[in-house]
Amino acid sequence: MTDARKRLRAERILIYGVTGSGKTTLAKMLSQIAALPFHSVDDLAWEPGWVMVPQDEQRRRIEEICRQPRWILDTAYSSWIDVPLERAELIICLDYPRWMSFARLLNRTVCRILDKRRICNGNVESLRTLLSSDSILLWHGKSFKRKRFRMRQWKTKPPTRDFLIFENHKKLMNWIDSL
Repeated sequence: MTDARKRLRAERILIYGVTGSGKTTLAKMLSQIAALPFHSVDDLAWEPGWVMVPQDEQRRRIEEICRQPRWILDTAYSSWIDVPLERAELIICLDYPRWMSFARLLNRTVCRILDKRRICNGNVESLRTLLSSDSILLWHGKSFKRKRFRMRQWKTKPPTRDFLIFENHKKLMNWIDSL
């Protein structure tokens, strides 16, 4: 059995990376490959009308999921990252260059504005949300450095025994193909 296949035997997986790096896409893909229940963190953190769930309720929701024996999360917000870190058997980080994640994020956001695709409990991205002070593009700029710093710290001292970090998409796809 390959090392990659052994690593996918993990039953509690956290995907971590900067905004726009492809965490949700990867989590959904691995959820299907490993038959793990997938949980979209954004769906747990946002209510209809772009109302953010209070931090204590977000934490309660994540604790409930993380108590389960099997799960995959597509990210962890800094206010409760300790919860999945305590239980994750495998952490996969997407540490892509800023230009790449920003380009993906911009493309995804524009497509969602145009097709009015419902996300996060029925919310819809709009030109107004794109240009607001809560813009996902601004969030990318604010959070990139912090998230990248955390991943690079983990690279030298991983928070769990099984830890993978991918610095380019091709290596990630090669790993997935090896499964």
